[in-house]
Amino acid sequence: MMGWGNGHGWMGFGGIFMILFWGLVILGAIALVRWLWMSGKDSRNESRGTPLDILQERYARGEIEREEYERKRKDLEG
Repeated sequence: MMGWGNGHGWMGFGGIFMILFWGLVILGAIALVRWLWMSGKDSRNESRGTPLDILQERYARGEIEREEYERKRKDLEG
């Protein structure tokens, strides 16, 4: 049993691996929270476009008729 140092030779490695494991878990949790925080900010700040763009999208989807589209477009363009 030479070279094993009273059976505690691998215990030092276990402690190091435990610290590395928990460090990676904490870093992963921090990265996840930051990613969720940033993705929430991006979606709130993302604009839908100009009012004319929104009007064109509504017309393209068939939500409004041509007459209503033309009337609102003229109002928006001034």
